[in-house]
Amino acid sequence: MQTKLTLRLEAGLIEQAKAQARQKGKSLSQLVADYFVQLEHPPAQPPLPPLVTSLKGALKNTQGKLPDEEDYRAYLQAKHQ
Repeated sequence: MQTKLTLRLEAGLIEQAKAQARQKGKSLSQLVADYFVQLEHPPAQPPLPPLVTSLKGALKNTQGKLPDEEDYRAYLQAKHQ
């Protein structure tokens, strides 16, 4: 059973929400309902931004430790030989 809900928000925020709803092809009511459902059942882990995903694992090396300043100096020496 659907019930009416009245929200009091800033006019600018309402316009932004309406624009988001239009972009997603949904009504504003459906957008709000989706948000409430998400509050009850949050995603297990939010997706990482593409830049972070591309960097994930970049600091691993064969010894299983993170690189330090000495490793960086060795890298620079090898690079500029």
